[in-house]
Amino acid sequence: MSNTLSVPFKALNRLGLIPQIVIGILLGIIVATLSPDLAASVSLLGQVFISALKAVAPVLVFVLVMAAIANHQRGRQTQIHSVLILYLAGTLVAALVAVTASFLFPTELTLDTAQASGNPPGGVIEILRNLLLSAVANPIAALMEANFVAILVWAISLGLVLRNAQSATKGMINDLSDAVSTLVRWVIRLAPLGIFGLVAGTLAEAGIGALMEYGRLLSVIVGCMVFVALVTNPLIVFLTTRKNPYPLVFSCLRGSAITAFFTRSSAANIPVNMELCKRLELDEDTYSISIPLGATINMSGAAITITVITLAAAHTLGISVDFATALLLCIVSALAACGVSGVAGGSLLLIPMAASLFGISADVAMQVVAIGFVISVVQDSTETALNSSTDVLFTAAASRRADRSTAVD
Repeated sequence: MSNTLSVPFKALNRLGLIPQIVIGILLGIIVATLSPDLAASVSLLGQVFISALKAVAPVLVFVLVMAAIANHQRGRQTQIHSVLILYLAGTLVAALVAVTASFLFPTELTLDTAQASGNPPGGVIEILRNLLLSAVANPIAALMEANFVAILVWAISLGLVLRNAQSATKGMINDLSDAVSTLVRWVIRLAPLGIFGLVAGTLAEAGIGALMEYGRLLSVIVGCMVFVALVTNPLIVFLTTRKNPYPLVFSCLRGSAITAFFTRSSAANIPVNMELCKRLELDEDTYSISIPLGATINMSGAAITITVITLAAAHTLGISVDFATALLLCIVSALAACGVSGVAGGSLLLIPMAASLFGISADVAMQVVAIGFVISVVQDSTETALNSSTDVLFTAAASRRADRSTAVD
């Protein structure tokens, strides 16, 4: 009897992780459609999965970054500089795409009854100030609160100091890094069950009815993100590597975007991205730093959300926006996006800051934020999928450009 039951499980295991996740998505849709009560119950699986990812991600980042720098061989090159340039370029291009789409497809909103809560930052200076304060936070508190800015600062600092440590100490750090990586692989194996619970619970709770009222706004936002993922990002990768970018693009979308879409957290998707970089055989010295850094500053999806919703508010109020002001909005959105925390809904509270460029009051801006939360079931999921998959895409592009340069030399 046990052998009979094990046959389908062995067959399922041979499918691989991505097909298993797709099966989990389909089962989640079916359960949410047929039995919303059951779907609400199995949503616990999704909550456990996200909690496990969020729990392991800070430790993973801290240990891997510290180990990579401590064991870095002097004279060995990494591609961090190139990755940072790609992150900035990708975010600015995404904001430009959002401005163009907003002019081509202007959207009006209903702004009389919506309400929202939250404390948006007062401006870019405040965002940069918060980032600086986050960088010098207590390391124990940073691990507990998943403050990845501080985690990176402490991991890099300790890694630099430990480069002069004894070989036995470095060996212990490597063993710890391997142990944490193994735990992460165990957590990732739970992804099909976790995503099954997430899909079922989300559809049972929100459905699609809440999205219909703001369908045009959502269409512009998601359309921009799809355009960036399938057109501008591949173009950036092609200019970087001089090779067909789409095999790499689709690998990153399959390996990173699917889980990020349902976890709705760039921070929670860090372990998934680390594992994907390893499968792509990228330089560990590079991706162990660029992936957690990307979860903090590479936010092209957030730049799109901030730009589109802000321009929709301006259009609704009859505010004329010229090209120079739109360009300024692109820059502000890109900078603001870099300050978005890697948690669900992080970009929405930055909209009032961007709206202040057009003289839109905080009260009206927060009504716009409320609309953002209504559509966030899809908007935030798509935004996170774009942000997270782009972390791996640009890291891989920079690594392969370096490989191509080495081969030419």
